[in-house]
Amino acid sequence: MKVRTEARRDAIVDAAAELFQECGYERASMNELARRLGGSKATLYNYFSSKESLLVAVVKAYATGHLSDAVDGLSAPLPDLPLETVLTRFGERMLLVLTNDGTALAVYRMVIAEAGRSDIGMLFHDAGPGEAIESLAAFLALAMQKGQLGNADADLRARQFLALVTAQTNMRLYQSDPAPLDVIEIKQLVKNAVEMFLYGAVR
Repeated sequence: MKVRTEARRDAIVDAAAELFQECGYERASMNELARRLGGSKATLYNYFSSKESLLVAVVKAYATGHLSDAVDGLSAPLPDLPLETVLTRFGERMLLVLTNDGTALAVYRMVIAEAGRSDIGMLFHDAGPGEAIESLAAFLALAMQKGQLGNADADLRARQFLALVTAQTNMRLYQSDPAPLDVIEIKQLVKNAVEMFLYGAVR
């Protein structure tokens, strides 16, 4: 029964992702979702208390799962790993999905399109990026305590690092069909970001 229940939940999330991409978050209705799934709204609400909670599930499944994977590497890094290595591993895990998953890109675009008309932007932020920033800030604060980084606002430093990691890939949001990036390209992009973050622009 548990397996069937999880499978049904996954099916709802998959169908909702398609519906949100087709109609946009605001125009998508639970009635239409139930029709596509061949069930009732009551069944949907047994799994998700609201359309907002369903959106959060879609975001976590399709757009921010890579952040969770990346954050896992920050929560328990090996004690002998250099700061540069940990940040590099974090950045590579993040970009690997962010640049090569078409559905994740579509969800990001949907959020951007709807953010000015609803709370979808903050729902998206809280469902992934916000948690990643918090975890990265905690890791960087610990690095500051160890003297590996200069003292600064850890939250600001976390946001700056994430901005550097995505600086060369943000344009993909505006391209109709961006080509996937291979591992070598991703490694170089992250290397550029880590070097800038740790050493700055002054040579």
